[in-house]
Amino acid sequence: MNHSGAESDKRAAVEVTRDKNGIDQVVLRNPRGASARVSLHGGQVLSWRNDHDEELLFTSSKAIFKPPNAVRGGIPICFPQFGSRGLLEQHGFARNKIWVIDPNPPPLHPNDSNGKTYIDLLLKPSEEDMKVWSHSFEFRLRVSLADDGYLTMISRIRNINCKPFSFSFAYRTYFSVSDISEVRVEGLETLDYLDNLCDKERFTEQGDALTFESEVDRVYLSSSGVIAVFDHEKKRTFSIRKEGLPDVGVWNPWEKKSRSITDFGDEEYKRMLCVDGAAVEKPITLRPGEEWKGRLELSVVPST
Repeated sequence: MNHSGAESDKRAAVEVTRDKNGIDQVVLRNPRGASARVSLHGGQVLSWRNDHDEELLFTSSKAIFKPPNAVRGGIPICFPQFGSRGLLEQHGFARNKIWVIDPNPPPLHPNDSNGKTYIDLLLKPSEEDMKVWSHSFEFRLRVSLADDGYLTMISRIRNINCKPFSFSFAYRTYFSVSDISEVRVEGLETLDYLDNLCDKERFTEQGDALTFESEVDRVYLSSSGVIAVFDHEKKRTFSIRKEGLPDVGVWNPWEKKSRSITDFGDEEYKRMLCVDGAAVEKPITLRPGEEWKGRLELSVVPST
């Protein structure tokens, strides 16, 4: 790592701590006071705070922070499977594994480094993983926090196997909202979606905006524009920009489903919404030596 000049200033804003289970966490801070906290358990962003120290991500009060459980909240990484669309455990195994800090990652574009505080993480399959999913890969993740508070995640997955493999993927982003009944999502209008509540049947979004009055579990297909999540009560808007991630997962369990989820409070559905940058409908296939990149950029602005 380059520790000179402005680069060392950025590095000074990176702090490694440990949680109560002894698992390393990395805290990123920008000059204005915004922060992000990333756990090496799952390579998962657990916290994203703005410069007013307001938490922007939801984490359940009943979340379990001890492997091999996935943490309910933040931004879990779903790889190599999204949901139950395959033979692996729900949402794959990457979110349950202990990642390592990558001391010497292959370079990214200067725009992904300049003016940003960042950490690079690495996941490689263990022998146990290979028994479950017999493909050898390197998964590199960069989490960065910009001076304007934007949170960016860049995943690079390389096939170091001698045979092709396919996978699905998502950044399962739990946004913190004030009241789900006062939230609307724009940028999904006219898109087709697969409804997981109707056995993945395909429908077309008819509304100008998506609002919530019951359980929603959908994957919107071929979304190219910016997705906006408006929180009327908190008067703020999240913007989601993505590359290499054609699909958008949207999930809120509502009242009945919430009561059946052990690591989720009965009433917590009111204060969260998952909107995921994803690649689900058409799995990504990598030939030996090929690399895929998926980028998610999150920002938040006041709204009227």
